[in-house]
This record gives sequence, structure tokens and C-alpha cells, in this order.
Amino acid sequence: MNGYTTAFLRRSAEAMAALAASDAEQAVLAAMTDAIVGSLRGGGKLLIAGNGGSAGDAQHIAGEFIVRLAFDRDPLPAIALAVDGSVLTAAGNDYGFEHVFDRQVRALARPGDVLLGISTSGRSPNVLRALDSARRIGAVCLGFGGRHGGPMAERCDLIFRAPADETAIIQQLHITAAHVVCALVERAMFPDRIPG
Repeated sequence: MNGYTTAFLRRSAEAMAALAASDAEQAVLAAMTDAIVGSLRGGGKLLIAGNGGSAGDAQHIAGEFIVRLAFDRDPLPAIALAVDGSVLTAAGNDYGFEHVFDRQVRALARPGDVLLGISTSGRSPNVLRALDSARRIGAVCLGFGGRHGGPMAERCDLIFRAPADETAIIQQLHITAAHVVCALVERAMFPDRIPG
């Protein structure tokens, strides 16, 4: 068991080090920050879609925006699309699971909003459909994917590619990237609140 633990932690640390050394992916996170800040300053909101662990990450990220991350400040509008059980089960039952996020995007998104799709494989059909609808509406499409991005990459204005191939490690990098983006958004939106 110790051998597995050591090997997993080593792979995790190597992936985090690869991200820390990647100017390209850090530039993507900075550009995502700019897109979100631009939307929020224009009265827009952040919608976040993901399945399984990525649904949990979507809720985590929305919580950081609405409540706080690094310091006290006003709430920022963010919605995790996997939290409404009635909508998810109705859309899944009536239209199919691939439509559970698409229906919400079509109902809630407005031009200038931001949709963040999270998929470790980049192939989640419901996330892809949501991104397609968001693009038609005129929302900014962001993605958190794995090393290669998958079909999600071509649907996104910006995509963060976690430098890993293992789902669990990709998810670790996603939440780290989300914390970076949220912290940068906080600092841009509330420069007068930054602790001294």
C-alpha cells in the first residue's frame, strides 16, 4: 500500500510542478480571469457545468465566488448547474442526460455571461452541448480539460489543459487552477479589499 501511495503522490507532485513551470497554461488562467472580470463588470455571471467529481468542483468554485476565497468582499454571481435535482432529473427523463446542462444554459445564460465547462476527458456530451448553446447565445466559453482537451477544446474560447492524463490528478489541477482564477478575480474586482 505504501508503494501505491508514494507513487501516486509523486505523480501528483510532478503534475503540479509541470503546471507551475508552464507559462502557457498560466497565461490561459490569466486570460480566463480577464474574461470573467469583463463579464462581471458588465453585469454578467459565471455558469459552471461538470459531471461527477467535476460537478463537485463546479459547486466548490461557485461557492468561492459567492462567498469568498482569500478575503471578505461582496458576493460574485456564479451558478453550478449540477445542483438542481428537479431540473436535472426532468431534463434527463424528458430529453436525455446529454441535455441536462444545455437546458439550463438556454434558460439562464445571456450574451456576455461566461460558461465554464469542466471535463477531464473533454468528451462529456452534456458539457459539449452546453458549450454549443452558450456559444450560440453569445456567452464566453471556457473549459477545464485534461492534457489534450478533447472535443471540448474546439468549443472553447479558452481552455486550461491540466498537464496530466490520470482523472484524479487532472481534477486536483482543476481545483488548483480554479483557486488561482478566483483569487485573481477577487483581486481585480476588489482591489481596495486586498489584505495589506
